[in-house]
Amino acid sequence: MDGLGRRVIVAAFDGWNDAGEAASSALSQLRESGEYTPVFSVDPELYFDYQYTRPHISADADGRRNLKWPEATLLRPARATRGTQLWLLTGVEPARAWQAFAGEFIDIALREDITGFVGIGSMMSDVPHTRPISIFAGSENEGLRTSLGLERSTYEGPVGILSVLSHAADAAGIPSAGLWASVPHYVAGHTPSPKATLALLDKLEDLTGARIERGDLASDAAAWEASIDAAAADDEEMTEYIRQLERTRDTWDSPEASGDAIAQEFERYLRRGGDGPTKPGRDEPRR
Repeated sequence: MDGLGRRVIVAAFDGWNDAGEAASSALSQLRESGEYTPVFSVDPELYFDYQYTRPHISADADGRRNLKWPEATLLRPARATRGTQLWLLTGVEPARAWQAFAGEFIDIALREDITGFVGIGSMMSDVPHTRPISIFAGSENEGLRTSLGLERSTYEGPVGILSVLSHAADAAGIPSAGLWASVPHYVAGHTPSPKATLALLDKLEDLTGARIERGDLASDAAAWEASIDAAAADDEEMTEYIRQLERTRDTWDSPEASGDAIAQEFERYLRRGGDGPTKPGRDEPRR
Protein backbone atom coordinates (compact mmCIF):
# COMPACT_ATOMS: atom_id res chain seq x y z
CA MET A 1 0.00 0.00 0.00
CA ASP A 2 1.27 3.50 -0.87
CA GLY A 3 2.22 5.68 2.05
CA LEU A 4 3.03 3.43 5.01
CA GLY A 5 4.31 0.47 3.00
CA ARG A 6 4.16 -3.22 3.93
CA ARG A 7 6.07 -3.37 7.22
CA VAL A 8 4.35 -1.07 9.71
CA ILE A 9 4.99 -0.66 13.43
CA VAL A 10 1.83 -0.02 15.47
CA ALA A 11 2.63 1.47 18.88
CA ALA A 12 0.52 1.92 22.02
CA PHE A 13 1.51 2.44 25.65
CA ASP A 14 -0.14 2.20 29.04
CA GLY A 15 -0.41 5.52 30.82
CA TRP A 16 -1.15 9.06 29.65
CA ASN A 17 -1.79 7.93 26.07
CA ASP A 18 -4.41 5.32 27.01
CA ALA A 19 -7.76 6.71 28.24
CA GLY A 20 -10.24 3.92 28.85
CA GLU A 21 -7.46 1.43 28.04
CA ALA A 22 -8.63 1.75 24.44
CA ALA A 23 -5.20 1.90 22.79
CA SER A 24 -3.51 -0.80 24.87
CA SER A 25 -6.56 -3.05 24.35
CA ALA A 26 -6.23 -2.55 20.59
CA LEU A 27 -2.64 -3.82 20.74
CA SER A 28 -3.76 -6.73 22.94
CA GLN A 29 -6.39 -7.67 20.35
CA LEU A 30 -3.79 -7.62 17.58
CA ARG A 31 -1.41 -9.70 19.64
CA GLU A 32 -4.04 -12.28 20.59
CA SER A 33 -5.23 -12.70 17.01
CA GLY A 34 -1.81 -13.64 15.62
CA GLU A 35 1.56 -15.15 16.42
CA TYR A 36 4.37 -12.76 17.28
CA THR A 37 8.05 -13.04 18.09
CA PRO A 38 9.87 -10.56 20.36
CA VAL A 39 12.51 -8.57 18.51
CA PHE A 40 13.78 -6.18 21.16
CA SER A 41 13.00 -5.01 24.70
CA VAL A 42 14.55 -2.03 26.46
CA ASP A 43 16.45 -2.36 29.72
CA PRO A 44 13.82 -1.32 32.31
CA GLU A 45 16.52 0.07 34.64
CA LEU A 46 17.20 2.84 32.13
CA TYR A 47 13.69 4.10 31.47
CA PHE A 48 11.22 3.32 34.27
CA ASP A 49 10.66 4.80 37.71
CA TYR A 50 9.70 1.85 39.91
CA GLN A 51 7.99 4.08 42.47
CA TYR A 52 5.62 5.17 39.71
CA THR A 53 5.43 1.92 37.72
CA ARG A 54 6.13 -0.84 40.20
CA PRO A 55 7.13 -4.43 39.33
CA HIS A 56 4.48 -7.10 39.94
CA ILE A 57 4.97 -10.38 41.77
CA SER A 58 2.97 -13.50 40.98
CA ALA A 59 3.08 -17.27 41.45
CA ASP A 60 3.25 -19.79 38.61
CA ALA A 61 1.51 -23.18 38.45
CA ASP A 62 4.27 -24.73 40.56
CA GLY A 63 4.02 -22.09 43.25
CA ARG A 64 7.22 -20.30 42.31
CA ARG A 65 7.01 -16.54 42.81
CA ASN A 66 8.31 -14.37 39.99
CA LEU A 67 8.81 -10.66 39.49
CA LYS A 68 7.59 -9.01 36.30
CA TRP A 69 9.26 -5.70 35.54
CA PRO A 70 7.82 -2.84 33.48
CA GLU A 71 8.72 -3.27 29.85
CA ALA A 72 8.49 -1.92 26.32
CA THR A 73 8.89 -4.52 23.59
CA LEU A 74 8.82 -4.65 19.80
CA LEU A 75 7.24 -7.78 18.31
CA ARG A 76 7.16 -8.96 14.70
CA PRO A 77 4.72 -11.37 13.04
CA ALA A 78 5.97 -14.93 13.34
CA ARG A 79 4.92 -15.71 9.76
CA ALA A 80 5.47 -13.69 6.62
CA THR A 81 2.39 -12.69 4.62
CA ARG A 82 1.86 -11.14 1.22
CA GLY A 83 -0.09 -8.19 2.56
CA THR A 84 0.79 -5.53 5.07
CA GLN A 85 2.56 -6.84 8.17
CA LEU A 86 1.83 -5.11 11.46
CA TRP A 87 4.66 -5.11 13.98
CA LEU A 88 3.66 -4.26 17.56
CA LEU A 89 5.42 -1.87 19.94
CA THR A 90 3.77 -2.11 23.33
CA GLY A 91 4.48 -1.55 26.99
CA VAL A 92 4.53 1.20 29.60
CA GLU A 93 5.24 4.84 28.82
CA PRO A 94 8.81 5.48 30.05
CA ALA A 95 9.51 7.87 32.91
CA ARG A 96 12.87 9.18 31.72
CA ALA A 97 15.37 9.42 28.84
CA TRP A 98 12.74 9.60 26.14
CA GLN A 99 15.18 10.54 23.38
CA ALA A 100 17.34 7.50 24.09
CA PHE A 101 14.22 5.32 24.39
CA ALA A 102 12.94 6.44 20.99
CA GLY A 103 16.43 6.14 19.49
CA GLU A 104 16.72 2.48 20.49
CA PHE A 105 13.47 1.52 18.79
CA ILE A 106 14.08 3.62 15.67
CA ASP A 107 17.50 1.98 15.26
CA ILE A 108 15.79 -1.43 15.37
CA ALA A 109 13.13 -0.24 12.93
CA LEU A 110 15.77 0.85 10.43
CA ARG A 111 17.63 -2.44 10.85
CA GLU A 112 14.41 -4.37 10.16
CA ASP A 113 13.46 -2.29 7.09
CA ILE A 114 10.28 -0.92 8.68
CA THR A 115 8.38 1.22 6.16
CA GLY A 116 5.84 3.00 8.35
CA PHE A 117 4.91 3.88 11.93
CA VAL A 118 1.45 4.36 13.47
CA GLY A 119 1.01 5.52 17.05
CA ILE A 120 -2.42 4.89 18.55
CA GLY A 121 -3.77 6.56 21.65
CA SER A 122 -7.00 7.55 23.37
CA MET A 123 -8.08 10.68 25.20
CA MET A 124 -10.87 11.67 27.57
CA SER A 125 -13.16 14.10 25.74
CA ASP A 126 -16.50 15.89 25.99
CA VAL A 127 -18.29 13.39 23.71
CA PRO A 128 -21.36 11.15 24.18
CA HIS A 129 -21.07 7.37 24.45
CA THR A 130 -24.18 6.97 22.27
CA ARG A 131 -22.54 8.23 19.07
CA PRO A 132 -19.75 6.69 16.97
CA ILE A 133 -16.32 7.15 18.55
CA SER A 134 -14.40 10.01 16.92
CA ILE A 135 -10.91 9.19 15.66
CA PHE A 136 -8.38 11.92 14.96
CA ALA A 137 -6.04 10.68 12.20
CA GLY A 138 -3.06 12.90 11.57
CA SER A 139 0.47 13.06 10.22
CA GLU A 140 3.33 15.51 9.80
CA ASN A 141 4.24 13.77 6.54
CA GLU A 142 2.80 15.62 3.56
CA GLY A 143 2.83 12.52 1.35
CA LEU A 144 0.79 10.54 3.90
CA ARG A 145 -1.69 13.37 4.34
CA THR A 146 -2.25 13.48 0.60
CA SER A 147 -2.44 9.73 -0.06
CA LEU A 148 -4.37 8.76 3.08
CA GLY A 149 -6.48 11.86 3.68
CA LEU A 150 -4.97 12.67 7.08
CA GLU A 151 -5.04 15.90 9.06
CA ARG A 152 -2.11 18.04 10.16
CA SER A 153 -2.25 19.09 13.80
CA THR A 154 -1.44 22.69 14.71
CA TYR A 155 -1.09 21.85 18.41
CA GLU A 156 1.83 23.28 20.40
CA GLY A 157 2.45 22.10 23.96
CA PRO A 158 3.26 19.04 26.13
CA VAL A 159 3.18 15.63 24.43
CA GLY A 160 3.45 11.94 25.28
CA ILE A 161 5.85 9.25 24.14
CA LEU A 162 3.81 8.53 20.99
CA SER A 163 4.58 12.01 19.65
CA VAL A 164 8.27 11.60 20.50
CA LEU A 165 8.44 8.27 18.67
CA SER A 166 6.54 9.64 15.66
CA HIS A 167 8.90 12.62 15.47
CA ALA A 168 11.94 10.32 15.66
CA ALA A 169 10.49 8.04 12.98
CA ASP A 170 9.87 10.95 10.60
CA ALA A 171 13.39 12.27 11.23
CA ALA A 172 14.78 8.85 10.32
CA GLY A 173 12.81 8.72 7.07
CA ILE A 174 10.05 6.40 8.31
CA PRO A 175 6.63 7.97 7.51
CA SER A 176 4.48 8.17 10.63
CA ALA A 177 0.81 8.72 11.45
CA GLY A 178 -1.20 8.96 14.64
CA LEU A 179 -4.68 7.75 15.58
CA TRP A 180 -6.45 9.09 18.67
CA ALA A 181 -9.84 7.94 19.93
CA SER A 182 -12.10 10.29 21.88
CA VAL A 183 -13.44 8.45 24.96
CA PRO A 184 -16.39 9.96 26.89
CA HIS A 185 -14.87 11.41 30.06
CA TYR A 186 -17.87 10.52 32.24
CA VAL A 187 -17.37 6.76 31.71
CA ALA A 188 -14.04 6.64 33.55
CA GLY A 189 -15.49 3.95 35.81
CA HIS A 190 -16.54 1.80 32.84
CA THR A 191 -13.07 0.82 31.66
CA PRO A 192 -11.96 -0.72 29.44
CA SER A 193 -13.84 0.98 26.58
CA PRO A 194 -14.28 -1.64 23.83
CA LYS A 195 -16.24 0.74 21.60
CA ALA A 196 -13.18 3.02 21.38
CA THR A 197 -10.88 0.03 20.83
CA LEU A 198 -13.08 -1.16 17.97
CA ALA A 199 -13.05 2.29 16.37
CA LEU A 200 -9.26 2.43 16.55
CA LEU A 201 -8.89 -0.97 14.90
CA ASP A 202 -11.39 -0.05 12.16
CA LYS A 203 -9.38 3.08 11.35
CA LEU A 204 -6.07 1.21 11.56
CA GLU A 205 -7.32 -1.31 9.01
CA ASP A 206 -8.39 1.51 6.68
CA LEU A 207 -5.03 3.22 7.10
CA THR A 208 -2.75 0.23 6.61
CA GLY A 209 -4.76 -2.18 4.46
CA ALA A 210 -3.98 -4.99 6.91
CA ARG A 211 -6.72 -7.47 7.71
CA ILE A 212 -7.53 -7.14 11.42
CA GLU A 213 -9.61 -9.58 13.44
CA ARG A 214 -12.03 -7.92 15.88
CA GLY A 215 -12.89 -10.93 18.04
CA ASP A 216 -15.80 -10.17 20.39
CA LEU A 217 -15.28 -6.41 20.33
CA ALA A 218 -18.58 -5.65 18.57
CA SER A 219 -20.66 -7.44 21.19
CA ASP A 220 -18.48 -6.11 24.01
CA ALA A 221 -18.97 -2.57 22.69
CA ALA A 222 -22.75 -3.01 22.61
CA ALA A 223 -22.75 -4.35 26.18
CA TRP A 224 -20.52 -1.45 27.30
CA GLU A 225 -22.90 1.10 25.80
CA ALA A 226 -25.93 -0.63 27.30
CA SER A 227 -24.37 -0.63 30.77
CA ILE A 228 -23.79 3.12 30.59
CA ASP A 229 -27.36 3.65 29.34
CA ALA A 230 -28.62 1.76 32.38
CA ALA A 231 -26.48 3.78 34.78
CA ALA A 232 -27.52 7.09 33.21
CA ALA A 233 -31.21 6.16 33.34
CA ASP A 234 -31.09 6.42 37.14
CA ASP A 235 -29.42 9.85 37.09
CA GLU A 236 -31.51 12.71 35.69
CA GLU A 237 -28.58 15.13 35.70
CA MET A 238 -26.38 12.68 33.83
CA THR A 239 -29.14 11.97 31.29
CA GLU A 240 -29.53 15.67 30.52
CA TYR A 241 -25.76 16.14 30.26
CA ILE A 242 -25.51 13.28 27.75
CA ARG A 243 -28.30 14.88 25.72
CA GLN A 244 -26.30 18.11 25.60
CA LEU A 245 -23.27 16.22 24.36
CA GLU A 246 -25.41 14.47 21.73
CA ARG A 247 -26.69 17.80 20.43
CA THR A 248 -23.14 19.12 20.19
CA ARG A 249 -21.91 16.00 18.42
CA ASP A 250 -24.82 16.06 15.97
CA THR A 251 -23.93 19.65 15.13
CA TRP A 252 -20.33 18.59 14.46
CA ASP A 253 -21.54 15.80 12.19
CA SER A 254 -23.92 17.99 10.20
CA PRO A 255 -23.04 18.88 6.58
CA GLU A 256 -22.55 22.51 7.65
CA ALA A 257 -19.98 21.66 10.34
CA SER A 258 -16.27 22.32 9.90
CA GLY A 259 -14.13 19.31 9.00
CA ASP A 260 -11.65 20.48 11.65
CA ALA A 261 -13.96 19.70 14.60
CA ILE A 262 -12.23 16.46 15.65
CA ALA A 263 -8.79 18.01 15.22
CA GLN A 264 -9.84 20.92 17.44
CA GLU A 265 -11.08 18.51 20.12
CA PHE A 266 -7.74 16.66 19.99
CA GLU A 267 -5.83 19.89 20.43
CA ARG A 268 -8.04 21.00 23.34
CA TYR A 269 -7.30 17.67 25.03
CA LEU A 270 -3.54 18.08 24.62
CA ARG A 271 -3.64 21.64 25.94
CA ARG A 272 -5.34 20.30 29.07
CA GLY A 273 -2.37 17.96 29.52
CA GLY A 274 -4.49 14.85 28.95
CA ASP A 275 -6.38 15.29 32.20
CA GLY A 276 -9.88 15.40 30.78
CA PRO A 277 -12.34 18.30 30.94
CA THR A 278 -11.32 21.27 33.07
CA LYS A 279 -14.80 22.62 33.72
CA PRO A 280 -16.09 22.04 37.26
CA GLY A 281 -19.24 20.27 38.33
CA ARG A 282 -20.99 17.75 36.18
CA ASP A 283 -18.32 17.94 33.45
CA GLU A 284 -15.82 16.29 35.77
CA PRO A 285 -15.32 12.50 35.44
CA ARG A 286 -17.65 10.63 37.76
CA ARG A 287 -15.97 8.05 39.95
